[in-house]
Amino acid sequence: MITKNELDNLVKTYETEDFIKDDPVRFPNRFNSKKDIEIAGFIASLVAYGRRDVFTKKLDKLFELAQNEPYNFILNFEPKILGDFNYRFGKPDDFAQIFLILKNLYEKDGGLEALFKYGYENFNPNMFVPVTDYFYSRVENGGQGFYFMIPNAQNGCAMKRMCMFLRWMVRKGPVDFGIWDFMPASDLLIPLDVHVARISREMGLLKRSSNDFKAVLELTENLRKFDPNDPVKYDFAMFGYGVNN
Repeated sequence: MITKNELDNLVKTYETEDFIKDDPVRFPNRFNSKKDIEIAGFIASLVAYGRRDVFTKKLDKLFELAQNEPYNFILNFEPKILGDFNYRFGKPDDFAQIFLILKNLYEKDGGLEALFKYGYENFNPNMFVPVTDYFYSRVENGGQGFYFMIPNAQNGCAMKRMCMFLRWMVRKGPVDFGIWDFMPASDLLIPLDVHVARISREMGLLKRSSNDFKAVLELTENLRKFDPNDPVKYDFAMFGYGVNN
């Protein structure tokens, strides 16, 4: 099994501002206001799948359509703004449905922070259940792209992109913003994709064979043995290990 010292050295190497330019976290990093940051982060996390060079170009286009004013874009959103914007599974109507639900969330229900806070206080550790339930209860004829970008937390999937988004919002560091304070970093969950899962098994940190929510909990618990206060800082170590190997 990899040692704590080896992991900590990888974190020191990769948890730097230089990490931002090649990561989807670069999109919320464009902004200074809290609501712009959280909305930009949520939108970026939705599209952060597939080839990085492809989805970052798509996000550049999407933020151009939003005139680089994410909060204003959501508050005044109309589907016609999107034109024919799409990305892989996500068709224009899928994005429109998500943005209309976000508009309702900010107009009537306190925004993303209030929704995630409710999930943390009432559904921890699977704090994403109320988040996806909120979207699912308001979608009208959602397509494949909608359900891919907003996966159902009740199905036990890894919720990788929402774990990543929550890391951005809660952790404080050179890469993460730390603008939400309703939960400690110690309760964050590792964003698990096929690469992180493979690397974790190579490191001896993950035994479960399925890349699901139970694997997320297992891996996060093992990382807490290295740092109980900030286990998901090792997300950077996983990235670094993948680059080095």
